[in-house]
Amino acid sequence: MTVSSGSPGWYLRRLSRMGPREISGRAGDAVRRRRWRSARPDCPSVTGARFTAVLPAGTIAAIPQDAAKRLIAEADRLMYGHAEYFGVVRDDLDDPDWWCDPKTGRRAPWGYAFDVPYRNEDAVGDIKQIWELSRHQYLTVLAAAYAITGNERYAERVAEHLRSWWTANPPLRGVHWISGIELGIRLLSWVWIRRLLDGWPGAAGLFEDNPVALNQIWHHQRWLAAFPSRGSSANNHIIAEAAGQFAAACAFGWFPSSARWRAGALRSLERHLHDNTFASGLNRELATEYHGLVLELGLAATAEADAAGVPLPASIRRVLQRMTDALAAVVDSRLRPPRQGDADDGHGLIVDGAGTDRWASLLATGDAVFGRLAWWPAVTGTDVRTPLLAALIRPHTNTGTAPAVTRPASRPDHFADAGMTILRGPGEIWCRCDGGPHGFLSIAAHGHADALSLEVRHDGVDVLADPGTYCYHGQPEWRQYFRSTLGHNTLQLDGHDQSVSGGPFLWTRHARSRVLTADTSGASEGGTARWCAEHDGYQGSVHRRRVELRAAAQELRVIDEVRGPRRAVRLAFHLGPAITADLADNRAQLTWTRDGQERTAEFDLPGQLTWQAHRGETDPPLGWYSAGFGRKEPTTTLVGTGFTDGTEGFTTVLRFHG
Repeated sequence: MTVSSGSPGWYLRRLSRMGPREISGRAGDAVRRRRWRSARPDCPSVTGARFTAVLPAGTIAAIPQDAAKRLIAEADRLMYGHAEYFGVVRDDLDDPDWWCDPKTGRRAPWGYAFDVPYRNEDAVGDIKQIWELSRHQYLTVLAAAYAITGNERYAERVAEHLRSWWTANPPLRGVHWISGIELGIRLLSWVWIRRLLDGWPGAAGLFEDNPVALNQIWHHQRWLAAFPSRGSSANNHIIAEAAGQFAAACAFGWFPSSARWRAGALRSLERHLHDNTFASGLNRELATEYHGLVLELGLAATAEADAAGVPLPASIRRVLQRMTDALAAVVDSRLRPPRQGDADDGHGLIVDGAGTDRWASLLATGDAVFGRLAWWPAVTGTDVRTPLLAALIRPHTNTGTAPAVTRPASRPDHFADAGMTILRGPGEIWCRCDGGPHGFLSIAAHGHADALSLEVRHDGVDVLADPGTYCYHGQPEWRQYFRSTLGHNTLQLDGHDQSVSGGPFLWTRHARSRVLTADTSGASEGGTARWCAEHDGYQGSVHRRRVELRAAAQELRVIDEVRGPRRAVRLAFHLGPAITADLADNRAQLTWTRDGQERTAEFDLPGQLTWQAHRGETDPPLGWYSAGFGRKEPTTTLVGTGFTDGTEGFTTVLRFHG
C-alpha cells in the first residue's frame, strides 16, 4: 500500500504513534508557531564580538598533499558553477537560485515558513534538492580551498553566496526555515566557514561585524531552542539540531542567550547521543549512513567544545568511541560498511573533495582521536577533515566519575542489541545477517521491512546486495519499493511486507525479530559459522532463517522455513550491479570482474519454487540498485514463487570459486 504524507489519514496514523508527552510538546509548538507569525524580535545588539575558535598553528600544513589536491579540484568545479546533488547535475552554482528545485524546475512558494507545504512536490518541488545546497557544505569546501591556497577568489565567492542567501532568506520566511536539521547543519557549516576564512581580511566583516550575519545566527539558534525534534522524531535530526546549536553557541558565543543555548544544546546532545546508540556502538536507527552522520556530528561538536574550552561530559566521548569501534568492526575488506536502512547521502561536515572515502576518513579521525585498536582494518587513504578535527580535539583518557569503557580486545562480529551479525570467510567473504529491531522509536522512520535479510560481498563486491534507498519524497511507488520486503534478500508471504507502512517515514506495525544462534567462530578456523533467527511479521506464520558459512568450501547455505498455514511465497535475491547472472531452472551462474580478474560463483536455488530473473522493471518496480540518493540503475533480481505448507524448508546455496 502506498501512503502519502500530509493527508488527513497520515496525520491520524502519525498521531497514533505519539505518547502524551510528545502530543503536549507538539501542541505547544503549534501555539508558538502561531505567535511567532506576528512576533519576530530583532537580534539583540552585539558589540566587540571576536572570533577566537581558530585552528592551531600548523594545522593546514599537516593536510596530506593528495587530499589537498582533491579538495582544490572540487573547489574549482564549484567556482565554475558545477556540482551534482542526488543524481542531478547543476551548472548554476556561480549564482544559485536558493528556492528552485533543478530537477522539476519548480520554485518553493514565499511566505511564513510554517505555512509552506514542503511535503507537496507539486507545490514546492523536490525538497531535498532545494534544501541540500542551503546546508552550505559546498561553501565549507570553498573556504577550505582558501585556507590551503590563500587564493582570495575562493573566499570572495563564499562571501558573495552567504550574503545572497541571507538576503533571500530572512528569518522565518520560506522553505529554509522549516526543518531543524537543516538549520543545525547550516550553523555548523557557518562555524567552519568562519574558521577556515580566518586569514582573509574580509572574514570579520562577513560575520561578527556584519549585523545581517549576526541576525541570522541569532535567529537560527532561537529557532532551534524553541522547536527541537520531539518524541518519536528524536532520531538523527535532534543530534544535528543539538550539534549545530552547540557549535554556534561555542564559536559565536556573542549573544545574551549564548550560555543558555550552549548548556541546553549540550544536555540534548548528551542525552540523545546515548538514546540513539546501542551499547554495542551501533546506531539505533539501523541505517548505516545515519550512523556515519551522527558520528560526524558528534566529533564536530567535540571539536567545538575543546576549541572553546567548554567541558564536555565524558559520556559523549565514550559514545563516539564506541561508535567508531563498531564501525571498524562491521566494514568489509574494502572498508565498506553495511548498506542497511535508509541512506540520503547526508554529511555533518564536508571539507573534502570527490574521491575521498567517507568511512576511511571516519576511521582515520577515530585513530587520531581515540587511538586505533590492533584488530582495526588498515586505512590507507587520506583526507582533509581528519587533521582539522584532530587539531581541535584534545586527547583524552578515561576520566570522570563514570566507569571506564573497556574496548573490544578482538574484532566483534555479533551485535546482540542491534541484531546484526557479520560472518566472514576465506576469499574475503563478508555476510551481514539481520535479526534486529525493525527500527528506532515508534515510527521507525528510516527502517526498511528487511527482517532476516542478508547482504553478501566477495572482496568488497556486492554479490547479494541491499538495493539501497533512492528517494524519500515525491515518488511514492519508488519509496515503497526500496524499503519493501520484496526489495531485500528475504522472504515475502502473500505479497505483503513484514511490517506495515503508514507513510514514507512511518511504520504502524513492526515485525519483531530474535536471533536464536550466532556462532561466528567456526569460519575463522576453517570450519562453519552459523546464524539463525526468526520474526513474527506475518501474522499467523513465523519465518525462520538459518545461515551457514562453510569456510573450507567457500559456501554459504541459507535455509528458510515458514511455520504456519499454506501461503504464497516469494523469495528474492538481489544481485549487485557488477554481477551477471545466467539462470537456468533453479541454478544461476554468477560472474563479475574484480581488479581485472574474472570471478565466478554458483547459485543453487530452491527447486520447490519457480525462478525468474527481473531487471529494471518499472510496473511495478523490481530489479534496481541505488548507489546513492537520487540515483538508481538496473540490476538483476532473482525471484522464486510458489507456496509453503509449513513443513518444507527452502535451501539456497551460494558457492564461490577461488
